[in-house]
Amino acid sequence: MILDSLMSRARASIAKRRQYNRLVAEIDNFSSRDLADMRADRSEMLYQVHKQIYG
Repeated sequence: MILDSLMSRARASIAKRRQYNRLVAEIDNFSSRDLADMRADRSEMLYQVHKQIYG
């Protein structure tokens, strides 16, 4: 039972990390021009992604 709980939390943590890494990679692929066109700030986007994934 304890092992199942530990494994479950580990899987959830790995899934969160994968999702975070995928979103960070997408943001990093935007050029400065793309960000300017969207009127977006890379650091703010990264902050919001972290906040969304990890709370």
